Amino acid sequence: MSTVERHGRWRQRMTVLGFMAPALVGIGVFFLYPLLSAVYFSFTRFDLLTAPEWVGWRNYAYLFAHDPLAVKAALNTLWLVAVLVPVRMLAALGTALLLTWVRRGGGFFRTVFYLPALAPPVAATIAFVFLFNPATGPVNGFLGWLGVEGPLWFDSPEWAKPSLVLLGTWAVGDLMVIFLAALLAVPRHLYEAAEIDGAGRWQRFRHVTLPAMAPVLLFAAVTGVIQTLQYFTQAAVAASVASGQATTGGGISSTFGYPEEATLTYPLHLYVSGFRYYDMGYANALAVVLFVVAFAVTLVLLRRFREFVGSER
Repeated sequence: MSTVERHGRWRQRMTVLGFMAPALVGIGVFFLYPLLSAVYFSFTRFDLLTAPEWVGWRNYAYLFAHDPLAVKAALNTLWLVAVLVPVRMLAALGTALLLTWVRRGGGFFRTVFYLPALAPPVAATIAFVFLFNPATGPVNGFLGWLGVEGPLWFDSPEWAKPSLVLLGTWAVGDLMVIFLAALLAVPRHLYEAAEIDGAGRWQRFRHVTLPAMAPVLLFAAVTGVIQTLQYFTQAAVAASVASGQATTGGGISSTFGYPEEATLTYPLHLYVSGFRYYDMGYANALAVVLFVVAFAVTLVLLRRFREFVGSER
């Protein structure tokens, strides 16, 4: 390679690097630096007031062996991941399928089903807690009119998490729009060919619709799992309002996890550890474990997606 060619290639690489520089700086400042800092502080005792003190693996040892609330919070979060994510995807997909069959007024119904997704999470959670109030809420009032004794909903350890699932299922408009676009993008000739071959409605859905929507389903699954692993706002607001001791200004509610730690999610436990007890070293250890779990789950989902697509070819 001549000197001129090497110089031209070097200039080309510098040009590309110059265009990429803003993105690289942003990634370094807002992702890599906070991530590496969290890893470092997770090995320290740190309270924001004094200099960090290196304690080695002590925070992780306490997390995995001596913190019962961490176990409870992790199980609650995994329950939400296992139930809320599939339920939201099924509800959104079912709603999108129904909208594809609507011949008249499709735009109106799309708007109606999408509107709940625009509600602020805090306002929606407060409204749901009042609607499902076991004593004065209209939901139990309607069930009583039907002769059915309604549960305690957000005030019951057994029903608190299912109540959060109902809240999440109500606001599936964001996923519904994505699934609807994917359904409308499936080539019509594939359905026609399958119908000529004698495929029924379920077979067309299984062997035509789902494979064509596979990338969108993967996107919904990955983002849903990551969002649910970070489930915070709805659980915090529901616990505070249902307990009747919601905070009205700054500060941390003492009722996070109400009732009986049923709504204590992993991010809530992390938040309380860091900002109520000022144990920032332990909170960073919790955050690092959360990052590792989310990354591992994402890799598993991507691998399963490749196997699913490969089996359909």
